[in-house]
Amino acid sequence: MIAAFAVLAAPASAQDESAQGDVSLTIYNGNVALVSDVRQLSFPAGRSRQEFPDVSAQIRAETVSFAAPGTAIVEQNFDYDLLTPRKLIEKAVGQTITIVRINPATGGETRERATVLSANQGVVLQIGDRIEILRDDNLPTRVIFDRVPPNLRARPTLSVTVESDRSGRRPTQIRYLTPGLGWSADYVALFDERANAIDVQGWITLTNNTGTTFHNANVLMVAGDMNQNEQMRRGMPRSNPGRPGTEAGDRERLGDFYLYPLENRTTVANAQTKQVSFLDVQGARAEKRYEFTVPWRMSMDQPQSAFSVIKFDNSSSGGLGDQLPAGTVRVYMRDTQGQPQFIGASQIDHTPMGSELALRTGEAFDVQVQSQVVSREVISSDEWETYRRYRIHEDGQVREIRVDRTLRYYKTTMRYTITNARPEAVTVDLLQAGLGGWWRDVRIVNESLPGTQRNVDQRLYEVPVAAEGETVLTVTYATPF
Repeated sequence: MIAAFAVLAAPASAQDESAQGDVSLTIYNGNVALVSDVRQLSFPAGRSRQEFPDVSAQIRAETVSFAAPGTAIVEQNFDYDLLTPRKLIEKAVGQTITIVRINPATGGETRERATVLSANQGVVLQIGDRIEILRDDNLPTRVIFDRVPPNLRARPTLSVTVESDRSGRRPTQIRYLTPGLGWSADYVALFDERANAIDVQGWITLTNNTGTTFHNANVLMVAGDMNQNEQMRRGMPRSNPGRPGTEAGDRERLGDFYLYPLENRTTVANAQTKQVSFLDVQGARAEKRYEFTVPWRMSMDQPQSAFSVIKFDNSSSGGLGDQLPAGTVRVYMRDTQGQPQFIGASQIDHTPMGSELALRTGEAFDVQVQSQVVSREVISSDEWETYRRYRIHEDGQVREIRVDRTLRYYKTTMRYTITNARPEAVTVDLLQAGLGGWWRDVRIVNESLPGTQRNVDQRLYEVPVAAEGETVLTVTYATPF
């Protein structure tokens, strides 16, 4: 095993400081980033090989572009075999190394020359006329290599062969795409139920797992789902979306994507998570509601808890006033001692300005809903027609009347019982779902509270429930199924 030895040899070309120049990072959603690096390089006239150490260890070599005045690229190579103890021993197969063993009792050293026969699942050595396995038992043993193989690099390095029309020093830019750089948005929200207000802080969480540190970089985040000719991945379920926004705002855009630049340059270290604030809004309008969705013709044996929902918007007037990149919103409320306490989290999608948001923070066990099918009966086509809405299309002299012709029609009565064990009145947004199947024709015969058709699949009832009270909603639907 490799852990039993230390490496004494080091590459003669190792540098303590980064070789990067003026670095700019454009980081997209979906674990991909564009790196731009402008370095000052000296070129001889004619053909030469130029090296760019400190590029991403995950560089997508096929995306590299090179630009320098008076030069043309001939060939490029990415040397991604990095110098590690394991790589050293793998590259030493068939070669001779020195094994140094230390006597724990006396401290004396014993040195032997050995040939590396294999480095598969352990190191097999030939020392003189015997075969040994390099043990991994924490005995004081180390390995000395005569040299570092030329194809091992201390840092990821891109090498480029170019043809220059003159000699001299000039700015040289490389650009490439790389995975391993990503960002997400995180939000911290403090909700004041009495004031119907919410404070929201937005944080950009930036991660670097490229194997390379980017020094003093100009960093720009791009919000939006970019097509990379790959199947788009979806994360955890989002909160129920409200009305989409129609405000443009002042944030800079790139095509159909929104830009979130860092105000100052920063070093993005490898294996680092960095957070930067991009939103800080105090006292935006918000309200707490309860929400429950009932599948079509669902009879419940037991009542179920409604969801606690906090509703607010990101409009320019009274809202958050900005486009919101997708991320996690963590919601807090103050307890009786005035201390903020965590009450739940919810995911939001990329949200245009002026949108309504509804964050589900958890289940409210003291506000419950029970739905039941009271009756379901077959009705005649004549009765079906009495519930019909006008479906007449006129165009000049043409008058067309469409008539539904199905074999059976049904009338279904649903009863929804909503209970409230809280000391204050509440409003429950009850959504009857499942109305938008192939039939696309649901007619409301009667309803004890007026509802609104939220979309083709859902009808919304805003049900008020008194403190320590109960409200019963009944609705009769006529359907061709």
